[in-house]
Amino acid sequence: MQGGVSRRALLTLTTAAGAALAFPRGAFAQEAAPPPAAGANGERHGLSAFGDLKYPADFKHFAYVDPNAVKGGTFSQVGPTAAFNQSFQTFNSLNGYILKGDGAQGIALIFDPLMVRALDEPDAIYGLVAKSVTVSPDGTVYRFRLRPEARFHDGSKLTAHDVAFSLNILKEKGHPIIGQSLRDMEAAEADGDEFAVVRFKPERARDVPLLAASLPIFSRAYYGKKPFDESTLEPPLGSGPYKVGRFEPGRFIEYERVADYWGSGLPVNVGTANFDVQRYEYFRDREVGFEAFKARAYLFRQEFTARTWATGYNFPALKDGRVKQEILPDHTPSGAQGWFLNLRRPQFSDPRVREALSYAFDFEWTNKNLMFDAYKRTTSFFENSDLKAEGPAGPDELALIAALGDRITPEEVAVLKAPPWLPPVSDGSGQDRALLRKGAQLLREAGWVIKDGRLTNAEGKTFTIEFLDDENGLERHTSPFIKNLKLLGIEANFRLVDPPQYQRRLNDFDFDTTVRRYSMSTVPGDSLRNYFGSRAAKIPGSNNLSGISDPLVDLLIEKVIAAATRDELRTACRVLDRRLRAGRYWVPQWYSAEFRIAYWDEFAWPSVPRPDYDRAIPTIWSARGRSAG
Repeated sequence: MQGGVSRRALLTLTTAAGAALAFPRGAFAQEAAPPPAAGANGERHGLSAFGDLKYPADFKHFAYVDPNAVKGGTFSQVGPTAAFNQSFQTFNSLNGYILKGDGAQGIALIFDPLMVRALDEPDAIYGLVAKSVTVSPDGTVYRFRLRPEARFHDGSKLTAHDVAFSLNILKEKGHPIIGQSLRDMEAAEADGDEFAVVRFKPERARDVPLLAASLPIFSRAYYGKKPFDESTLEPPLGSGPYKVGRFEPGRFIEYERVADYWGSGLPVNVGTANFDVQRYEYFRDREVGFEAFKARAYLFRQEFTARTWATGYNFPALKDGRVKQEILPDHTPSGAQGWFLNLRRPQFSDPRVREALSYAFDFEWTNKNLMFDAYKRTTSFFENSDLKAEGPAGPDELALIAALGDRITPEEVAVLKAPPWLPPVSDGSGQDRALLRKGAQLLREAGWVIKDGRLTNAEGKTFTIEFLDDENGLERHTSPFIKNLKLLGIEANFRLVDPPQYQRRLNDFDFDTTVRRYSMSTVPGDSLRNYFGSRAAKIPGSNNLSGISDPLVDLLIEKVIAAATRDELRTACRVLDRRLRAGRYWVPQWYSAEFRIAYWDEFAWPSVPRPDYDRAIPTIWSARGRSAG
């Protein structure tokens, strides 16, 4: 599986805000500043982290699409990613941008943003609702010129008033991840119907303007009659290429292509949104979901379970060619996946205790016996990227460390200069006694001793760990880990709860440990505050599940955000990686730099090379489609 057995791949382009869905509408872009060179009137057709854009102002379509793709047919899948309040197992709301409820996957398909991402560039976005944008010399004011033809599905005009309303309501009442990411946005205003003016704080993070340009635009008139921050099953008014169709909460949802979609001919949309219906299926059990795919209950599957990929794809439809398998390279950072420990729990307060737990997890045995040697060990928070720290600090890192001056202690300097922490490598036996002895020694040093067969501290409290999850896909991987923890005297158990309860407990930080995968951006920015910043540790619903509250981490995050070049960004991320790994906030799991996909042979693919930063699914079409255009 890509990034592990759990499909909890939060924040693919989100690093700042939300995950890119399988057919992204403006998959939340990253990093904006400095802007690219402007035209004669100061207007720009796109934005990127450091000003570089692949496509000129007069481009006709993205290079990875087929402009003659056929429209028609159905695409169906089990959603591979989730963002904000979305769940993989169920949904009970069509509001996917607030904390309440379990939002439906794919809801981003019905909304248009100001700009959308190019999938063959690491961080560039181009105009959709916005025809162009001008940026003030100090980078604090972005003035978006809207296309006059933009419309909502009811025929009403989409104006700058809707843009301003959307950004302000998302900051005030949207999901905490969005609200926190927009905290450096000072105001969003309308200058008539045509211009949306967004003002940012001078010290704003580099990615905040692009995040704002990538968020969905809601109808101000529609929400003038309805509360925005309530969970609902009433299909909302959108403006995108799809609208909500048939659905059964917790079972499936369909999105129907809008025949007279206002933006179908725009360069950013040519060759995409090719299916008449896009359908998301829900299954509480992963094995049941696989059996449904074999029975053609849905057409496309991204496989996350190595055992299933190795042993399950031998059914008749695959043997006779009706089902195809492919392995696609994944050029995006794999990020960080593991059991994240909740430091708000007293038993995890000591880093020696947190490190000791890593000695009880035998990755080598797990990979060989449960995952067919399909994975590599995750060691870094920026795994599978050049942002990952390796070996002793290099010259650029040493210069950054020195520039921190007296803001860090000599002990902290020594940690940052040294090779970063690596999880232990076992003998592959499943019960490496040498590693367990090291773990036991660390626990003793932290004040935990065995009493009556149980690990106990000086206050007489027994060491317990509950592994919380909302699906059982990881239970067989967790059980050997639990067995070794019990050898250390730790009372551990695997707790399976329903998806709504799971989400509530995560929002309230009411757990000991759970699995998460943070899929880092190619250009990390403000999202790092949400993952690892001290402020986020106190905000319910944030992604700082471990409760990391470290002034040095905060300082290094700001260095990442302030980086003026890609080289400076790389250096700052590597130093940050060293500090985060030194904190032992997690028990790292595994990753794979591949997408494993299977699909019923009913699709056509562009003949051009696939984009580097996506599975290219937005560009395919039905071989049974009806007509071009």
